[in-house]
Amino acid sequence: MVYIRPTARTAASIILRGPNDFYCDEMERSVHDALCVVQRVLESKSLVVGGGAVETALSIYLENFATSMSSREQLAIAEFAHSLLVIPKTLAINAAQDSTDLVAKLRAYHNASQTQTERAALRHVGLDLVEGIVRDNLQHGVLEPAISKVKQLKFATEAAITILRIDDCIKLEPEQTDDRTYGNAMRRGQLG
Repeated sequence: MVYIRPTARTAASIILRGPNDFYCDEMERSVHDALCVVQRVLESKSLVVGGGAVETALSIYLENFATSMSSREQLAIAEFAHSLLVIPKTLAINAAQDSTDLVAKLRAYHNASQTQTERAALRHVGLDLVEGIVRDNLQHGVLEPAISKVKQLKFATEAAITILRIDDCIKLEPEQTDDRTYGNAMRRGQLG
């Protein structure tokens, strides 16, 4: 591994070698993704805990907020809070872990962090998908750029609002079958 001091060099090259083009393409994509993450961190200058911690904490907060409302908005807020849990569930499923158990534990920790002041440190708890447990992801260095989380939540909200604004229903009639085949023409006497 070569360490390059930024003050000494302004650019660096990365040479990727692999047994075939598929490996090289995948390595290139991974390096590109890593560089994009570094770019986002430098842009936002802030990090948040990863492993589903942000989504779970926001879900708990919104559920508690929804119960304080007395209008129909309560239902929309509660459903939005529930939909945020799709992220940690999907993370657990993709890692071949028990998503129900892990998300339930994660919710319990984040609920305790928001309701009990002496347990506020539990807000950093997220999923460890290698071990299949929940842990303090801040301590273990599982972090994400804050700007990425903000953009993800913003785009998801905008998509949901766009879907809810659709007020027309377009119904297509079933496709008419073409009965102009040779056999049908013979039966109808259309062939001379």
